[in-house]
Amino acid sequence: MEWKKTMNHYVEMINSALEGSIEIGEKPNAKVMEAMQYSLFAGGKRLRPVLALAVCDLLGKPVERALPYACALEMIHTYSLIHDDLPAMDDDDTRRGKPTNHKVYGEGIAILAGDGLLNLAFETMIHHALTLDESMDGLKAMQTVADASGVNGMIGGQTADLLNEGKKMDEEMLAYIHRHKTGALITASVKAGAYMAGVDEVEATRWEKIGYALGMAFQIQDDLLDIEGDAAEMGKPVGSDERNEKATYPALYGIEKSRQKVDELTKEVLETLKPYGEKADFLRSLTEALVNRRS
Repeated sequence: MEWKKTMNHYVEMINSALEGSIEIGEKPNAKVMEAMQYSLFAGGKRLRPVLALAVCDLLGKPVERALPYACALEMIHTYSLIHDDLPAMDDDDTRRGKPTNHKVYGEGIAILAGDGLLNLAFETMIHHALTLDESMDGLKAMQTVADASGVNGMIGGQTADLLNEGKKMDEEMLAYIHRHKTGALITASVKAGAYMAGVDEVEATRWEKIGYALGMAFQIQDDLLDIEGDAAEMGKPVGSDERNEKATYPALYGIEKSRQKVDELTKEVLETLKPYGEKADFLRSLTEALVNRRS
């Protein structure tokens, strides 16, 4: 499929840039750098950075403009997974078919590896923004990523998720967790890519809407896979949400209504992409692949 060639091209660009971002030498910090690299290259889909590049590309600007912010998004996502897997959080032994970071390097180094990736993400964005003639584009993209990953974004969603384990969940709290824990960073990926293409605030808001619908659909599908997925395909144990009494869409609404919601959100993404015509074909194909995935 043509869209998969484009996907592979974006992923190769991202991996090449990420490889150049961490150099393991003989310094005393070598172990934490090794742990950072271990999780960063443990087999992720690169969804968030791909979205940033794809939107910038669609809007007619060189993808290299968005690449540092795309890499930063993957670093932040990876750090969140390292911390999420820790015994104090989900206590998972495997991630993407490999031992989790703390199982390989110990809890202390795993915490520091997550911290290191978060800091490296902002170092990467700042260094690039300082080289831009239109530095405001970089600053807007960076602000978008910062807002999405902080206490009013991903960290806030993770906090609510952790505090509500084992509690009866209402619709408002579930929507908050889904929107912030996973949805915020996916939304930021799309919006940051748009900013790096130099869009105005009206168009940035349109892309934010696309990102939000896609992020919600992705999270609900993830919830469904934790019930219906195959551990071998997923690369991690299934059923952990139920064991940990996590707040999920299927737990509150049931499987059938959850599937319907994924369909509704997918249609919303595709409808909002219509004005971009054939230029949005890759994003259409990627959206459909994500909501029909089995891992």
